[in-house]
This record gives sequence, structure tokens and C-alpha cells, in this order.
Amino acid sequence: MASQIEFETSVSLLKFIEGFLVSPEEELSRINLIHKLKQILMTWIRRVAYQRRLPHDQIKDASATVLTYGSFGLDVYNVDSNIDAVCVGPCFASVAEDFFIVLYNMLAGRQEVSGIHCVKDAKVPLLQFIFDGILINLTFAKLQVTAVPESVDISEPSFIKDIDETSWNSFSGVRVKNSILHIVPDVKIFKELLHCVRSWAKRRGVYSDLFGLFGGIHLAVLAAFACIRNQSGSLADLISIFFETFAFWPWPEPVILEEGETPFPPPLPPGTRALMPIKLPGSPDEYCHSNMTTSTFNKIRSEFRRGYRHTQDRFKPHFDWGNLFEPFPYSKSYLRFIKICLSTYNKVELGTWVQWVKSHFHSLLVKLEEVRALCDPNPTEYMDVSIETPNVVFYWGLFPGRGDNMDLNTATNDFMRNLSIGYPDNPGSLNLTLVQASQLPKILQLADNDIKAELKSSSLNHQNQMIPVYSTHSPHYLVGYLATDATG
Repeated sequence: MASQIEFETSVSLLKFIEGFLVSPEEELSRINLIHKLKQILMTWIRRVAYQRRLPHDQIKDASATVLTYGSFGLDVYNVDSNIDAVCVGPCFASVAEDFFIVLYNMLAGRQEVSGIHCVKDAKVPLLQFIFDGILINLTFAKLQVTAVPESVDISEPSFIKDIDETSWNSFSGVRVKNSILHIVPDVKIFKELLHCVRSWAKRRGVYSDLFGLFGGIHLAVLAAFACIRNQSGSLADLISIFFETFAFWPWPEPVILEEGETPFPPPLPPGTRALMPIKLPGSPDEYCHSNMTTSTFNKIRSEFRRGYRHTQDRFKPHFDWGNLFEPFPYSKSYLRFIKICLSTYNKVELGTWVQWVKSHFHSLLVKLEEVRALCDPNPTEYMDVSIETPNVVFYWGLFPGRGDNMDLNTATNDFMRNLSIGYPDNPGSLNLTLVQASQLPKILQLADNDIKAELKSSSLNHQNQMIPVYSTHSPHYLVGYLATDATG
């Protein structure tokens, strides 16, 4: 009888998350996008081979390909997910000239590509652009071959022999994906659990590595950990075990995925990055990169414990999965917020400026914590319609009793000095102000009230009854929904 109840509970959970999944048409469009990107890379590498004055037969046979990882590579993506991919080229291609100049110009000249920019100073340099409405993060790796097979297997030692450090780092996401899919006992149920966990994290405001929260890799490893330790569990059982495991995990003890791993893991990273260490699978001495701070660690741990409390009731008659996935009510949870307004005079430059600032948000969180301002950094993007210049606004909840006497001007000036280092042109504008909950935009308060009502309704396909609201500078990026009765 218990197993039947467990089965029915798992089925009800799967039906609930159907509203978060992509349609067959959306899935096909992404497959076609990857195919189109591969064709562009084939043209690109033959052009590079020609410019290198290689022999005619090598130009003719030159090839490059794309390997995907992250949510798309694991097949657990949503309609608002980006695509993480590696451009795998042959030995004669260079990252500085051929990738960041030749390929950049080829992509920038295409009608379906917009917002393209180079991220050269990261550990893994990449091209970031919007392709057919979808954000692409494209890194570069080269192999010691003149032609790269389309289905290249980077676990094959002959392919990765003597590759450079940048290429090795670029392959990290693919190695992680392959390791996880190899280790988990049941790939299907792992993907189902990861779908649930990602949906929970996004709706509860704990998903965005740039904001010191979870990245996709963290959730994938934690979901795989639950699957490996409980190989016969149903989906409903696994999600309950997931929350129970990590709500009471003795942080900062690291989570190590591989069984039989050495009992002496690599040293923890310094400072707050070691608050919630998760070892990177497929690598002997690395942890998942983390921007976590004291503020975001506390928020994540609180959400783990909330998830544990909710899933303990999953066999009760009136249990509702909607309560677990209820969007975090920012406007009801905090009395005060730090408003972060980013703006530029040129709308075309706004996306690049916002992405640059977001990539440095970890240091802003640390600076605010230094003046005792512990924040809950809501990743959702808004727009201040009272400002004439193009802008994107964030509202970070301020924990009660924190930051009463903080100096926002000092934090702003220090942060702006950091932002100007390495930025290619004159940086845009950044302004931090303290606002009350009553001053929040209506859309944020609607999200708290109306989405909650939709989740509790009898319809499982709640997204179909709501109007999506997209980012003002990245049209592909879904920031939330407005109820249909609130649009007039």
C-alpha cells in the first residue's frame, strides 16, 4: 500500500513540473540552433585553415564541432535556460585571433545574432551572444589534431593529450556532465529529480551563481548525490531525501560525489567560498566554483530546511506540491530593500554593462556584509520607468536589524572603482539606494500574490494562463509572469 501511495505521489509531482518543461517545438528549435552553430563553425575553421595557408587537402578536411554541457547538455533545461557549449577546434586555431576576432566577426555579422561580446579575463574565456533569442555561452578548446570529429569523445586520452590549460578548463563542464551521467544509477530518475530541484531553486530565489547562489553544476552534483545514496527510491522519496540530506548537512564538510574517493579531499578554497563546498566530479583536486557569501549561505540553508519541512508531509491527504514550489515572496519577507539601478545612455550597451556588473556582484555582497548589511539578492531584473535612460534594476531584500547605519555611498564608490578596472570603455552608471517594501514595483508584488494563487489553482499548466515578462535588454530572458487578470 505504501509503495502505491509513493508511486501516486511521484506521478503527481511529475505532472506538476510539466508546466516548467519545454514544448516539443522549443526542444526542436534548440536542436536546430546547435546544428546551425556547427555549420557556422565548419565555415569558420576552413576560413582559418585558408588564412593559415595550409595545404589544400587539410583545408578541405578541416573541421570543428560543438559539445554542450550544463542544463542543455543534461537535458534538464527550461524555456528561459541558456546554452553552455564548447567550440572544439583543431591545433592550428588560436583563441586570441581566430576565436575572439575571426569567429566573433562572423557571428556579429549574422542577422540572428545580437548582443555579442567577449569575456576574455575569466578563468574560462568565452563568447557570449544571443542566437535566435537564446543566450549562448561559447568557450573554446583545441585538440592536437587537424580535423575534429563531430562526435569527439574527450574521455579518450588520445584526444586530450598535450592540450593547453585553457582548453582543459573549457572542457570542465563536459567532463562533469559525462562523469555524472556515468555515475548515477538511473539517468532517467536523476533527470527528473534535477528538473524538480532546478525548478524549486529558481522559484525560491536560490538559483544564480553570479548572485552568490546555486549554479546549475551545484544542483546537478547534489541531485546525483541523493540518487547514488538511495538507488531504489521513487522520485517523491528522492526529493524528500534530497532536502533531508542537505538541510542537516554538517557544512562546511564537503559533498563528494564519487564513491571510493580519497578520504583526503583537496584543501577548501579560502574565505566564504568554502561555506558550502561541493567537489567537482571528474576532477581530482577541484571544487565547484562558488560566489557564495554569508548572506546567500544563510538563505540557501533556510530554503533547504523549508523544503525538508514541506516534503515530510507528502503522504498526507491534502498535501500540495505547489507549496514546495511557491515563489519566494520578497515583498512580504523584508521591510527594506537595496535598490541597485544600472543604466547606460546607449540601449545597445546596456546588456554588456549589466552582464559585467553581475559578474562582479560577489564583491558587492562582500562589501555590503562588511557594513553589516546582510542581503537576499533577488536575481530577477526589473526596469524603473521613471528613469529616461535605458536601465535594469535589482531589489535585494535586507535582513531585519541589518545595515541600519550603513554607508551606501562608500560601498557604491568602492564597487564602481572595481568595475572600471578591465572594462573596455567608459562604464555605465550604478546607483544604490535604500527603499521600503511599499516602494517596490507593482510587478514584484503581483508576482508574490498572483503566481501563488495560480499555483494553488486546479490547473497544472499555470504558465499558459499567465503573461510572460521578459528582460528589457535580453529578450530571451524570462523574469516572471503577470496574471491575466492584472494586465488591463
